[in-house]
Amino acid sequence: MKVAVLGAGAGGAASVAELVQAGHDVHFWARSAETLAPHVKLGGVAYDGKLGEGVARPSLITTDLKAAIDGVDVAVVVLPTFSHGAIARALADAGWPSDRLVILNPGHTGGALEFAEAFTKAGDVAPPVVEFSTLSYVARKYRPDGVTVSGRARELKAAALGGGKEALDIAAALYPGVKPVADVIASDLSNVNMILHPPGAVLSAAWVEATGGDFTFYVDAMTPGVARVMRQLDDERRAVASAFGHALPNLVEEMKLLGTVEADVTDTDDFRAAIAGGEANRKIRGPASLEDRYYKEDFGHGLLPFLEFAAIAGIDTPVARSLYGLAQIAVGTDYRKGGRTAEAMGIAGMSRDQLLDKVRTP
Repeated sequence: MKVAVLGAGAGGAASVAELVQAGHDVHFWARSAETLAPHVKLGGVAYDGKLGEGVARPSLITTDLKAAIDGVDVAVVVLPTFSHGAIARALADAGWPSDRLVILNPGHTGGALEFAEAFTKAGDVAPPVVEFSTLSYVARKYRPDGVTVSGRARELKAAALGGGKEALDIAAALYPGVKPVADVIASDLSNVNMILHPPGAVLSAAWVEATGGDFTFYVDAMTPGVARVMRQLDDERRAVASAFGHALPNLVEEMKLLGTVEADVTDTDDFRAAIAGGEANRKIRGPASLEDRYYKEDFGHGLLPFLEFAAIAGIDTPVARSLYGLAQIAVGTDYRKGGRTAEAMGIAGMSRDQLLDKVRTP
């Protein structure tokens, strides 16, 4: 298959490595020439870790979006979720056909809805969009031309907004382990990061500012108090999911499926022990500042759309509201400005049944 990978961060680099290994013809795009320059010099992406070790060589590395999407079968968007609206508009401007699949790896919370709304407002019918509930990889770029992959999801929840089974079949062909769920509300509410990151981000904010992130986020900062807040936030997530007709496993059970909690964990109610004991995340450092994506992404594009879904479902979420409000104060920002609001997702004013109808229409 001919694939455009859009994004040259750790997730995009890991996607290039996996897709090239699998024999696909890959175009590798990023907006920044500076980011791509080391890959151009190497002729590809160096990789090590769970995907093996080597250099993956895409057939094209470019900052030209039109060239990147020329003749490809599918575009895989591996960008921070706050870029979904912008890349949707850019693809519409570049002439992306409305019958050709886009995959958001990941969609985070509300990604497919925001992408489709932004694409439509740019002047065309939105293409089918498949969103993954989380990124396929635990990955970091420790060198400018390469990526270290410490984890690869064993099971990826995915749903299609348009395109139906055919779209999901294409996604599964590219990313083994894709597990279709009923609709994008189910995949949105299976996003582990909106539960995993905000409690620690808020409760360790002073530590972040004092040390510049010199601690391990999933071990040092996974204290009993943080775990208790996380448990209650997760209960709210599952209550909202239930209101939309979805019975979702708890956070630890979700992470076992992804591979970020060890498979032999039996006590899935002990959030602290299970998460701190996960090998894939064990060495990941804390955020370097309050400008980190744990604050920029997981509140404005995680908890904010979650709160919008909760309001439509009629479910009270006091823990989510408290964390969201405290983060806005600590960071000094209004996440609704540029965040994933109901308006940005094209669902403002909808009832529960209207939203379900929107996401389940073929």
